[in-house]
Amino acid sequence: MAIEAVDPRARGLRSRRHEAADAAGLLGRLDWLLLGATAAAVLYGLWAIGGITRHDPGGSAEPRQTLYAGAGALLLVIATLIDYRIYRRLWVAIYVGLCGVMGLVLILGAATRGSKRWINIGFFTFQPSEFGKVLLAIALGGFLAGNAKQIARIDVPLRTIALAAVPILLVFAQPDAGTALVYIAVLAAVLFVAGIRWLHLALIAAVGIVTVLSVLVWLPAAGIQVLKPYQTARLSNGNSYNLTESKIAIGSGGFHGRGVKGATQTALDYLPAHDNDFAFASLAEQRGFLGVSVLLLLYLLIVWRGLKIVTTAPDLFGAIVAAGIVFALLFQVFVNVGMTMGIAPITGITLPFVSVGGSSMISNLAGIGVLLSIHARGRRRKT
Repeated sequence: MAIEAVDPRARGLRSRRHEAADAAGLLGRLDWLLLGATAAAVLYGLWAIGGITRHDPGGSAEPRQTLYAGAGALLLVIATLIDYRIYRRLWVAIYVGLCGVMGLVLILGAATRGSKRWINIGFFTFQPSEFGKVLLAIALGGFLAGNAKQIARIDVPLRTIALAAVPILLVFAQPDAGTALVYIAVLAAVLFVAGIRWLHLALIAAVGIVTVLSVLVWLPAAGIQVLKPYQTARLSNGNSYNLTESKIAIGSGGFHGRGVKGATQTALDYLPAHDNDFAFASLAEQRGFLGVSVLLLLYLLIVWRGLKIVTTAPDLFGAIVAAGIVFALLFQVFVNVGMTMGIAPITGITLPFVSVGGSSMISNLAGIGVLLSIHARGRRRKT
């Protein structure tokens, strides 16, 4: 038997060539349309927020928001390079970590305007609940994929709801009803894609409707207030000043917009939270119907590519996680835009890639990275 001696340097060279080939292959399998639409939405959002905050007392928020976008882009790249299937094995640790951090916020979080939603780590104040939108989809996806064979049994969706209830209640206690609603949207999406029975889905939906009515109508009528007074006013659109000013801003924008200087609702600070909750209304005032149409079309393109990934995912876990991430993004856009026009309750949900805030920007870009990872691994399996 002949034994061939191999130069270790040759092995190292082949290893580096193999890594280079894998990296090149990954680039070829990326969903470039999704990546391009996301980049365009981020750049458009930075341009929009530059105009929206130009006359603010602290100056334009665009430089700070650009730094957040850069950090989010780095996390997007990292999430794309990581094989998403690793998360399935780690879903328990991800879930425990998510709940632990949410509990830590209630204990050590910085209180702002009566809410504890942020943790200050010195150079950066971040909102863990924003990152929880992605982590919850991953954790619930791991559980449902592991119980796929028993999905027709009622106990599987009930256990899924029980798992989701812990972070939902922790976020609700901060209090942050808007993000809690996003978590509920993630829960609904993952249950639907996992394939639970229609009867079970209808029963769960009925219980959800009864719960909402109890919190908003029946319990308050009995003298039991579950929500804070300002939350009740927001959800019932009772906070009329914000909504009135938002409608004025949108209506005054017309087709072409009033420009940065002519947008008095934004420039003179008549519109509250014009850089965050009501950023869409400010954009409509400054850039008009044309300006908001560009943004909405970019959102539509991102959601379409995301749904495409749901249908072409290589496994059930990938499809469930992708559905949770995509539906969370869609839900945020729908509610934020709707609340500025009075067709959705005012919940404080941010506008993805536009509203000022590092946690929202970074977490949304991380979610896009996970979607790209799922798409790339799915294409590799097909080829």
